[in-house]
Amino acid sequence: MCSIWALEVSIPNKEYEAARGGDVTMTCSFTPARTDFTFLILKWEALPLVDNEPVKPVATYFLNSQTDIAPGYEGRATLSVDMATYESALRLTNVAMTDNRSFQCSVTIPNDDEGITAAATTLLVLVAPSKPVCRMQGNAEYWNNISLTCMSQEGSPTPIYAWQSYSVQNIPRRFPAKTNEKDGVLSLYNISMETSGFFICTSTNRIGSASCNFTLSVVPSSMNIGATAGIIGGILAGILILAIIVYCCCRRKNTKDDYEQGRLGSM
Repeated sequence: MCSIWALEVSIPNKEYEAARGGDVTMTCSFTPARTDFTFLILKWEALPLVDNEPVKPVATYFLNSQTDIAPGYEGRATLSVDMATYESALRLTNVAMTDNRSFQCSVTIPNDDEGITAAATTLLVLVAPSKPVCRMQGNAEYWNNISLTCMSQEGSPTPIYAWQSYSVQNIPRRFPAKTNEKDGVLSLYNISMETSGFFICTSTNRIGSASCNFTLSVVPSSMNIGATAGIIGGILAGILILAIIVYCCCRRKNTKDDYEQGRLGSM
């Protein structure tokens, strides 16, 4: 006589790992309350990454029938079910970042719908950080506050970012006391000429690392390029107008002299 009073579905591993492009096999076990059932459905589904997204079917097993693989997983998902041991194995090949999510195994048996009918696990797809991009927010002028940002487009687990600073002589140095560094953003306050130098950001997870460089040149606010260009443009325009006036005056004088000389010569 069976001592199980309700269906129990479980997944032994709460997390699986696989490198991008690799393979992984996730297993699910179930114990029915009764063993004389004649109908059973076992499903593997991909759970949504954000709210309001639908659950994606992966593979479905029907007792004494064929196994259905969802269109989005055809060619890289296989499902096996051992009814002697009540175990299921879902194998995924060529895993991608879209597989970096939770998967659920559920069992449906008529008149055995109490207890734990589903269990979930997480698949972590391992990807080294891509080369990060270093940018600056703000104007690099004396006494301003600026931020240097660093971000990798890819990386799983989520990369950790670290900044380093070098003087213009390429000598390692510490950050000023008020510097703030968080999640790849390096905030620099009240910058001056001494802040100029080289900054390196390294993006790291347990798979690998990558870096980007940023050269910071802090200048006085009076050297604002736009203002300087405007002043120079105004001066050049004034010189051009003055040159035109002088040219016109000289041309008028020459014309008048030629007229006077011609008049005297005819007398």
